[in-house]
Amino acid sequence: MAIITLANGLKTLFCVLGCVMTATLTYTISIDGLPFRKELLTPWMAATLVDFFINVVPLATWVTYKESNWIGAMLWVILLVCFGSITTCAYIFVQFLKLSSQESLQDPIYHALLRHSSRDSLEHEGKSSSVVIARIVFSVLGFLMLGTLIYTLLTDGSPFRKELLTPWMIATLIDFYINVAALSVWVAYKESSWVGAFFWIILFICLGSITTCAYIVLQLFRLSSQDPIYLVLFNSGNRAENGYEKAYG
Repeated sequence: MAIITLANGLKTLFCVLGCVMTATLTYTISIDGLPFRKELLTPWMAATLVDFFINVVPLATWVTYKESNWIGAMLWVILLVCFGSITTCAYIFVQFLKLSSQESLQDPIYHALLRHSSRDSLEHEGKSSSVVIARIVFSVLGFLMLGTLIYTLLTDGSPFRKELLTPWMIATLIDFYINVAALSVWVAYKESSWVGAFFWIILFICLGSITTCAYIVLQLFRLSSQDPIYLVLFNSGNRAENGYEKAYG
């Protein structure tokens, strides 16, 4: 019953967060107009957008894995880029809605992450893997954000200044942290202890996509280069329970 409550709780959480972001977007447009204005692109807004879109990359990668056809995947990815966390929340909400009562009872986060064809295709996955490429990509993205952060600090000073909190900066930060909430749910699922999960979530909040990339790279290094990359989604318990480690270990 507690796990069913978890599934319902996560559906409610992402429904509420999606509504919050929709309301924020509507309100900001009504009081400050459209965001496509050059004067809004301050150095810290640019850095925040880089941070935001790097965090979109793992979400878009998961969506691409989940979707059974490229057209559907591309549509969702475009919506992620255009509407940010509104799309994130909508997509996650839909994935939880698709769960059967048995899947919700067994392990809702695992089944929401899983593409249903994955278990059927275990024997047909080749030895070629994108794990090494993913390690490189997320390492580069992490260093890109680190460089962006250092450069912006050096050229524009601290971000903790009242004049930076324009309506669109506030809206962007809300958008960013709703995506962080989605990633934090995944981290809490992945980590074997609440202390470890709490530690990583605090780093997510403080350092944004630098932490996202560092965490993903760390998880990728825990996989063999021969493993299919989607195994990074699952915690070690689910991998062992469902035979992934036996099949690929």
